[in-house]
Amino acid sequence: MESYIISGGKPLYGEVTVSGCKNAAVAIIPATILVKGPCVIENVPMVKDVTQMLDILEKLGASVKILDATTVRVDCTGLQSAVVDFDSIRKMRGSTYFIGALLGRFHAAKVGLPGGCDLGVRPIDQHIRGFEALGANAVIEHGIVNVSAENLTGSNIYMDIRSVGATINIILAGVLAEGVTVIENANKEPHIVDAANFLNAMGANIKGAGTDIIKIKGVPSLHGGTYGIIPDQIEAGTFMVAAAASGGRVAVRNVIPKHLETIASKLCEAGATVEEYDDYLVVSRETAPLKKTNIKTLPYPGFPTDMQPQMTTLLCLAKGTSVITEDVMDFRFKYIEELRRMGAKASVDGKLCIVDGIERFMGATVQACDLRAGAALVIAGLCASGITEVQEIYHVERGYENFVEKLTAIGANIRKVTDDDSGLPGQGFKIS
Repeated sequence: MESYIISGGKPLYGEVTVSGCKNAAVAIIPATILVKGPCVIENVPMVKDVTQMLDILEKLGASVKILDATTVRVDCTGLQSAVVDFDSIRKMRGSTYFIGALLGRFHAAKVGLPGGCDLGVRPIDQHIRGFEALGANAVIEHGIVNVSAENLTGSNIYMDIRSVGATINIILAGVLAEGVTVIENANKEPHIVDAANFLNAMGANIKGAGTDIIKIKGVPSLHGGTYGIIPDQIEAGTFMVAAAASGGRVAVRNVIPKHLETIASKLCEAGATVEEYDDYLVVSRETAPLKKTNIKTLPYPGFPTDMQPQMTTLLCLAKGTSVITEDVMDFRFKYIEELRRMGAKASVDGKLCIVDGIERFMGATVQACDLRAGAALVIAGLCASGITEVQEIYHVERGYENFVEKLTAIGANIRKVTDDDSGLPGQGFKIS
């Protein structure tokens, strides 16, 4: 078992460069299935979710070549199979995108239901409704989604419940369909826009991504090309919160500041200073105390649910009482019990978390229960007195590239260790 060992209490100083957007990459990689010709994708974050998706493409018959640390060449021209086995996808939420992409190309797909972080019930009924509106039949049996269609024909689709995944999946299924597909009440997240921009760069005709209404005019085929993935909004936000929570001054580079406006605004409310430049931000809090504030998660451009655990961790150190409302995901507050082990005063009632600020966290052994919760526990460890051990870090490494190296470069005392099962916590570890 691998863990992070953190010696906290040090302010962070320096600069960190943000990787490509994980959430965009896990949509764009399946989207290459629709393309006949080589796609060169740049600024790829080589995290576990991404490398697993590339492995799935190879198993389906694609040619995948890693050109350098952030660039991959994918050619799905010779793809033959429309079946993704369950073992390949059981730990990834983004695996649903293989359904839309395979349906769009082969008019059939057989894909296991996704895994990923346990954040409550996240049904794919909105995805299925979209596929059926395009003319597909869908059956879910024994954990397998089986969809097929004689032909896919454009349709008007109103999403009565906003879903990022369904929005992207309907786009994937619609780009090669006959006629025009209109998605109303669509999500606006940056990675939806990035996936649409990738497809447009390969010859698709998608308009309105980033607005409530997306129009997709079907085209006969897509061609290869080169595309660079946008910076990761959530990774950037995580480092911004780490800088503000621990104190110090950190430049967060390779970002799109507009994507971070809501996060920056809440950090300023909480007592930090955020300076905005063309492609980077500087976050500082060297002497100012942290202040209470309230947060409610909402679809973009609202405060992102994927930043809620990190920001809640910061507010545990703010003077006064803060209220956090989680309006997007169920079960997102499971990590609160782990923060309590470190001294946090927080209580959960359904979608609400009430936080009373403490002076500091105390080091403890805690477990990451999902990707963003794991990042939040790392932030808590950076601020804590004593030693913190964060276990189950495979969750974290699904979505953060070179996390330990980046934190170390800005002054964090953190290392990854491997437990050889020889004894007590803090003993019998080997640095990996």
